[in-house]
Amino acid sequence: MKKNRTLRKAAAYIMLLAVGLIMSFPFIWMIFACFKTNTEILGSTKLLPESFSFDAFVKGWNGVGNITFATYLKNTFIMVIPVVLATVFSCSFTAYGFARFRFPLKKLFFGLMISTLMLPNSVIIIPRYLIFNKLGILNTYWPFYLPAIFACYPFFIFMIVQFLRGIPIELDEAARIDGCSSLRVYFEILIPLIKPALFSAGLFQFMWTWNDFFNSLIYISSVKKFPVSLGLRASLDTAAQIQWDKVMAMSLISVLPLIIMFFFAQKYFVEGISTTGLKG
Repeated sequence: MKKNRTLRKAAAYIMLLAVGLIMSFPFIWMIFACFKTNTEILGSTKLLPESFSFDAFVKGWNGVGNITFATYLKNTFIMVIPVVLATVFSCSFTAYGFARFRFPLKKLFFGLMISTLMLPNSVIIIPRYLIFNKLGILNTYWPFYLPAIFACYPFFIFMIVQFLRGIPIELDEAARIDGCSSLRVYFEILIPLIKPALFSAGLFQFMWTWNDFFNSLIYISSVKKFPVSLGLRASLDTAAQIQWDKVMAMSLISVLPLIIMFFFAQKYFVEGISTTGLKG
């Protein structure tokens, strides 16, 4: 019996390892492609390069013209970090209102907010563009900042609301008896308890904003303000023959922050996702 259980466990691990290798093969191929020449990438089916060379990283980092890849990375951080911080604060604050307070038409407003999840981005992109054009903030990062500041991400609000519902309201009442205001309850009592949900929201928003190509293409027209997603595309358009080794090298650099952040926040991320649907 024990032998059969060990065999089943071993078979499960082997299957998981095989599936993991299959799913991660494109990423593994991209890593090795960074050290190949352009001719070798297009003309060889071998995974390993004939000789490891860092020329692709050097040439790719130098960029095109007078704009280096470091500029694209800097622009991306300037765009992404305020969006993530504003999203986490505004969505958690809004979720606190829905989860802990009673006010007229609360269920109606919450239902309207949730219904916006069903709106595809293609439906709202034109009205948003017209609004931002009237405000005169096109070709800036404000079209990304403003939705984050005003909690225009109902998915995160819903996720944090569900997390807050799993925290006993008696904690709030005990804090108010001790003289805490609603703001102190939010900042000093609830924020430490909902850190897993906040980390999950921040990680999701970081990944989505970092990889956002469509909205960046719509709102940003100056090459000097391009984030990484547009910078990689610009490197394809400026060359008569695409240098895939440079593209792969810069693609690897562009995904490294996402990988590093995921591994550092993995504990909170898994905890936040696994407990969001629970209601106490």
